Amino acid sequence: MREPISLRVLQTPAMASDARDTSRPVMLVGFQNQGNLGLGYLAAVLRQYGYSVHVVDIEQEPEKILKVALDVKPVLIGFSLIFQFFIDRYAALLYLLRANGINAHFTMGGHFPSLSYEETLDLVPELDSIVRFEGEITLLELVDAVSTSHDWREIHGLALRADGGVKTTTARALLDELDQLPYPDRDYEPEMVLGRSIMPILASRGCSRTCSFCSIHTFYRAAPGRIVRTRKPAEVVREMKMLYEEEGITIFLFQDDDFPLFGQVWRRWANEFVDELHRAELPGKVIWKMNCRADAVERELFIRMRDAGLYLVYMGLESGSEQGLETLHKQITVEQNYRAVNLLKDIGLMFEYGFMLLDPSSTFESIRENVTFLRNILNDGCLPVTFCRMLPYHGTPIYDELLRTGRLRGDVCSPDYDFLDPKIGEFYNQLTELVSLTGWIHGLKAVTSQLGWAWHEVATMERLFPTLPGMAEYKDRLRKITKTSNEFLLTVVEDLSYSFSDGRENKWTPEIVEKYREQFLNELLAERDGFVYRNEDVILESLTRDTGLVLVDEPQVAATAR
Repeated sequence: MREPISLRVLQTPAMASDARDTSRPVMLVGFQNQGNLGLGYLAAVLRQYGYSVHVVDIEQEPEKILKVALDVKPVLIGFSLIFQFFIDRYAALLYLLRANGINAHFTMGGHFPSLSYEETLDLVPELDSIVRFEGEITLLELVDAVSTSHDWREIHGLALRADGGVKTTTARALLDELDQLPYPDRDYEPEMVLGRSIMPILASRGCSRTCSFCSIHTFYRAAPGRIVRTRKPAEVVREMKMLYEEEGITIFLFQDDDFPLFGQVWRRWANEFVDELHRAELPGKVIWKMNCRADAVERELFIRMRDAGLYLVYMGLESGSEQGLETLHKQITVEQNYRAVNLLKDIGLMFEYGFMLLDPSSTFESIRENVTFLRNILNDGCLPVTFCRMLPYHGTPIYDELLRTGRLRGDVCSPDYDFLDPKIGEFYNQLTELVSLTGWIHGLKAVTSQLGWAWHEVATMERLFPTLPGMAEYKDRLRKITKTSNEFLLTVVEDLSYSFSDGRENKWTPEIVEKYREQFLNELLAERDGFVYRNEDVILESLTRDTGLVLVDEPQVAATAR
């Protein structure tokens, strides 16, 4: 076991010694969907120094979270908030806790509180402090001070109320050596795909890019220290091997903001990572997904990573319009997006993508350019159509620009903006009503979600299971369903755009669209469940052999996956 973070690093002007009282536990509250590595690192550090930590999922009923707090009587409760849209939920929870006698120190961390600390303290009056930027050392020092009744108000890295206003203490530098940290605790059950366990993991922190819509790069640039830091490849692989051998994890999702690939230094890192995977004999036993930009996709390196277990690449393509890419400050071209997609297809790597159909510069021409781009990259039915509207997050350059030009609308929880052409706003509102984005694109039962999961299962089957009879035919049928549903959705978007820009008649109604949505879902689920059922014995035999799975009841792998 590795040593904890050096005590020398943890000394602060606010404390004369490293005294602590670990008799009362700490609670950490945040979203646990797909695992919260941020909370995992915080919990691991606190536990190394003797604290008992209770990690609680914010999506539980507030009364259940209150019961945990009443039962364990924590000295401090830390709330993890990344995006501003959930701040009302957190504010209501903190009010409930205080109203029921929870007297612990309340602190909050994450992107939004770190960058917009004044707004956060105003919106959540029950908060005592905010832990800004990376919180492992700051939170440990804060818990130490609170647990021993020391003054905590000068600890580095905080925001707090003082003298009728808000003050920040000296900003704490970003952690320079990530390998000083213990492995994150994972206080949640892993997600599963066909009986295979999935876990998140991290190879780096920070992002060197400067997209105008993203708060990640402003988060890291607002604190002193190196913006991007990588772990040693051997350490990352050691963690993967430990999780594989001790917990049976076979699918790893890298949650890096931008996996280290771009530029000579990071390409060397990636090649060394591949070498370490082979030394650990993990290729063929585990597979992994990572996030990158289109301009980092390079044939030779990606073939090496594919052969070392890379099975899925997420790219933030964001736009198929040069104008949109410029507004979003992607510093990339439409041609580079096409090149990356085609290269990944050519070498047999599945990809996922982020895409913004609309942004503050949108015109009907750019919307139709985006439709054409999506048609072109998805014309083979390889993936479902997905898109969203750009949202103006606090702490981003595009938020500041919309505010400066008087186009920002809404409030902190529901930020909005005016399009340059008012008809674009009307188009989007009707599109949302017509297609019901939460029923077609977003949500577990949406067409896009179900199709995406089916393709994810295919990628998993091809890498972690024996060759399944009928796989080629199943993929052909899945492609047909995907291609047909894609063309339907894009046609609806395109037709609706012309009805607003050119006054053409709109033939689509919510009833017609819903009929097609149900048809595509029913076709998909029949194909997917039928294929898995026909191969159930092979799948279960492989799981039993590879994971030691013992079946106590009737197998459930043939049930709908999501």
